[in-house]
Amino acid sequence: MRYHVLACDYDGTLATEGRVDDDTLDALERLARSGRRLVMVTGREIESLTRDFARLDLFDLVVAENGAVLYRPDEQESSILAEAPPEALVERLRELDVEPLSVGSVIVATSEPHAETVLNAIRELGLEMQVIFNKGAVMVLPSGVNKATGLAAALAELEMSAHSTVGVGDAENDHAFLAACECAVAVANALPAVKERCDLVTERERGAGVVELIDRLMEDDLSDVDVTRHRLLLGTDDAGEVRFPPYGMRMLVAGPSHSGKSTVTAALLERITRAGYQFCLIDPEGDYTDGIEGAAVLGDVRRAPTQEEILQVLQDVGQSVVVNLLGVPLDDRPGFFQDFLPRLSALPAGSGHPHWLVVDEAHHMMPDGFRLQSVEMLREIGGLLLVTVHPEAVSEAVVKTLNTVVAVGDEPGGVLGAFAAATGRDAPGKDLPDLPTGELLFWELDGEPVRVRLAPPEEERQRHRRKYAAGELGEDASFYFRGPEKALNLRAGNLMAFCRIADGVDEETWNHHLRQGDYSRWMADSIKDEELAAEVAEVEQDPGDSVDDARGRVRELIEARYTAPAEPSGIT
Repeated sequence: MRYHVLACDYDGTLATEGRVDDDTLDALERLARSGRRLVMVTGREIESLTRDFARLDLFDLVVAENGAVLYRPDEQESSILAEAPPEALVERLRELDVEPLSVGSVIVATSEPHAETVLNAIRELGLEMQVIFNKGAVMVLPSGVNKATGLAAALAELEMSAHSTVGVGDAENDHAFLAACECAVAVANALPAVKERCDLVTERERGAGVVELIDRLMEDDLSDVDVTRHRLLLGTDDAGEVRFPPYGMRMLVAGPSHSGKSTVTAALLERITRAGYQFCLIDPEGDYTDGIEGAAVLGDVRRAPTQEEILQVLQDVGQSVVVNLLGVPLDDRPGFFQDFLPRLSALPAGSGHPHWLVVDEAHHMMPDGFRLQSVEMLREIGGLLLVTVHPEAVSEAVVKTLNTVVAVGDEPGGVLGAFAAATGRDAPGKDLPDLPTGELLFWELDGEPVRVRLAPPEEERQRHRRKYAAGELGEDASFYFRGPEKALNLRAGNLMAFCRIADGVDEETWNHHLRQGDYSRWMADSIKDEELAAEVAEVEQDPGDSVDDARGRVRELIEARYTAPAEPSGIT
């Protein structure tokens, strides 16, 4: 299930002239019984709302006063989310005979004929307030307070995500909260400007439109509504941008070692994170110990993470998790994952998040024999991303659940062919050319493979520059110039040190490591930069006419990607 929350405006959406009819009430009850959560998001004050609507008990929470108050129907208590209105403003509006004038816990409201008077009073008093219009109503609130901020507070209390929420409204003050929802719906009577910005417009008006929406949610979870505004950037092709949906993608990223899989994965995770989606990454080999933007790393080489701590962190929808399994014996790691999967998949089944499950070294974590019940649990998660160097070794049952393949590196046709064979499809092409660094084949199974230039991850580049250019990698991750007789032991603890030492070592030592491919292997394994490794490997295979030429080319490749910080001057 993709949508776990329905957030509804009241006047003009649920209600007609302040009243909700029986058919609409019945639909709300059906939706609540389905396990979904209901949140009302209204500009009204609670006292006014309770006079006209006796069924607030249908709602888990009510966002009132246009985002300034959070009301809990079960406890009949409120939390005030912003400062009370300035007394000076209220007094001034009364002096100016502004009628009607309603003063809530935060909101000050009147009607549109008084809009200019209200604006002049705010200006006169030098206040930082905002004026929001709502079909003839004029509402004054502290700056930054709107229905979207109130909905965010409600969803946080419910431990739900806006990406699992459908919002429905009709008026000017609904723009912000509808934009915050994964799917924005306008009832047929909504203002044209609201309809234009929504993903779906109902055929019927007001409560009947909400009933129509609920019926579609109950029937197929709005599966036929393509929310294109949330699509995430992958890269570009000759026709322009290539984007992918954040929900329903079941993707395999595959290719040989040092082909760019890590860069593709980092780019995908960066897009997922920055769009506000939560992921859980299973990291069996500790390749993400430096962390990823927005993610906590649980576990290390000394201690395995517990299921309870992983689940506890994932309750916060704003916090993604990297599950580091280095503390689990190698042969036990697939079992750890399968034992954890039932509890992990229960989270999105109940709350809609985490939105993505990412499994690195998928051939090791999901080999032949991967339990069929575990395969079914994978379907409970909105997005699935598997990364592997051996796609043919991933469980066939798992492969059959996938709908997208990303192939990188040499012989991408082999990756696509192996996938096609496992799923009973025709291979899209046998003689596909090798892919250079930064390019990939993107195959959604209902279409043709597309050759894409990857939009590289910004954070990954910054992280590489910070740590690998002039940081300290440690002894295990350093490069050692030893030469053919192992007569030397010159340690380079970062890329800048590597360049300095490389310029000074003798030709025999330089060529020894060059011929063995040691430089590109270190840059892939320790520097974690597969693109740089691929470029340096080309120098190793064709070093040119002289040692100086090869050294210079390697240095240029490093310096083109990494900028060393300025050396301290010693001046204080």
